[in-house]
Parts: sequence; C-alpha cells; structure tokens
Amino acid sequence: MELIKKRQLTKLEESILEELIAKSNINLSFNWKEELLVSDLPDGGMGSLSLYPPGVTGKERFLGSQISDCQFKDTDGVTVIASLYLDREGNMYELDMWKTDFSSLKEISTDLGRF
Repeated sequence: MELIKKRQLTKLEESILEELIAKSNINLSFNWKEELLVSDLPDGGMGSLSLYPPGVTGKERFLGSQISDCQFKDTDGVTVIASLYLDREGNMYELDMWKTDFSSLKEISTDLGRF
C-alpha cells in the first residue's frame, strides 16, 4: 500500500482556494485553511491537488460535483483553468488545475479570473 504524502497549503494554493470557495455556495469552518491537508496529484506538474478536510482521512471517497472555477494566465501567458470539486458527501475533494497547452504550471496567479 502506497502512503500519500500530505501537507499544508502554500499561500498561493490558499489564495486560489479562497477565490473558488467565494464563488461557490459551500460553508466551511472559520479555520478551514489550518485544518485542510493536501497532496499533489500526478498531473504532469499542472498543480492539481487532492484535498483532505478533517474527518475524511482513511475513508473511501468518490468524486461528486464541480462547484466553481476560475481562470488565470501563467507567467508564460498560457491560460490556466482551476476547478474545485466536492466528493459525494459534500466535502472538498480536489483542486483541478489545467494548463491549456498541457505544460507544467510555473506559478499560481494572484490575479484570478481577470485577464
């Protein structure tokens, strides 16, 4: 059994999740950022994350629905689409990042959805 390496959010990951959560209708605890753990997904360096809010570790989880998305330009000018997904129980499940030319993400922008 392969162990998944979980970690805290970076500041830029936190900022994009804040944007996506603000565009959605989910309610989270005031300290969700401190409680959330993440792991990098094997997506060729595009920056996608599995999300682990409290209480889900060790449970079998299934993709539910997309609740929001935004776009930004990477530092090389290529469009990146970021989408937030919940699991079937309504917990944050995945931050999907897709760089439209399939190259690796250079940096998450702080100017989200405006280009």
